[in-house]
Amino acid sequence: MDTEALGGTLLSTVPFARTLGIEFLRVTPAGSGVSAVVRLPDRDDLHNHVGGPHAGALFALGDTASGAVVMATFADQFGRAVPLVVGAGVAYHKLARGRVTATATLHDDPATVVAALDAGERPEFSVDVEITREDGAVVATMSITWTLRPN
Repeated sequence: MDTEALGGTLLSTVPFARTLGIEFLRVTPAGSGVSAVVRLPDRDDLHNHVGGPHAGALFALGDTASGAVVMATFADQFGRAVPLVVGAGVAYHKLARGRVTATATLHDDPATVVAALDAGERPEFSVDVEITREDGAVVATMSITWTLRPN
């Protein structure tokens, strides 16, 4: 999986992620369990009132990581379906400081999702995200539900 190419495509498709300065570190292909790792820089303009990344910036980081997983897994289906987020939940656990990293993982079987699309359905699937500080502490967790809406 070419992480740089995928990151470039996602940043050109979703300019807000580019505005935040999100960096794409790694995308792991399906054989290993699809996952993506992205990082948010530590910038004053992204901070909240306590000096860490704003909750909205953390949410956008997790959403971007999940989008990278969706692109890596289902890009070959985008000619016939549009990926859309249909729901998301986030829990903030600790104060974030400095750069933070989001790791997103697809747990649903991609073949099952594509089979539902083949059957004329609008499949839904989940991507889980863990956001950590540089010291490894988990600052937030997310679950994002996606669909592939047939064209």
